[in-house]
This record gives sequence, structure tokens and C-alpha cells, in this order.
Amino acid sequence: MEQQARRQGLAGIIDSFWLQGMQAGHKNTFDCIKAFSETDFTEDLKKFDVPTLVLHGDDDQIVPIGAAALRSAKLVRNATLKIYAGAPHGLAYTHKDQLNADLLSFLKT
Repeated sequence: MEQQARRQGLAGIIDSFWLQGMQAGHKNTFDCIKAFSETDFTEDLKKFDVPTLVLHGDDDQIVPIGAAALRSAKLVRNATLKIYAGAPHGLAYTHKDQLNADLLSFLKT
């Protein structure tokens, strides 16, 4: 019952993600996924020389937190890692209030 209610609450977000994908086109979406999943940004991340906020949900089913946020935060000097408990890939929708507060706090430091 709880899962069903959760899914119903996210129906608009799911529809929005679907619409974005359909507007991008199949080939474009595939090429984008291929590029970001096969490109090694390690050397680029090591060159960051400004304070950087790294955000990630620990329930992201699209981008593994270990391969993304945890690794990035170790590679970027002066990185601040913020992990959102229970947050999915679309945390900008599901955790927008917390995200906005964290962004404002980071910008003020």
C-alpha cells in the first residue's frame, strides 16, 4: 500500500522524465548516455580549483553513488559531499526544498 501511494505521488515526475526523453529523440538520448557512461572525467575532476558541492541521492537507481558522487568528492579538492538519504536520481524534484537550502548555504560559505 505504501509503495503504491509513493508511486502515485511520483507519477507526475515520471511523466516529466518520460516527456524529456521523448523530446530528445532516441538516438540523441542513446548518444548522451553512451558519452557520459564511457567518458573518464578523472583528470578533469582533479583540475578543479574552486570549492565544489557534490550532491547525490543514496537511492539513485540510474547513476551509482559509488561511481559518481563518492568518487568525484575524493578527486575534487575542496569538495563538499552531501548525500540525500532515500533520494532517487530525480532529487531536484523529490527533495527540492532541501536541495535549495543546501545550495544557498553552500553559496554563502
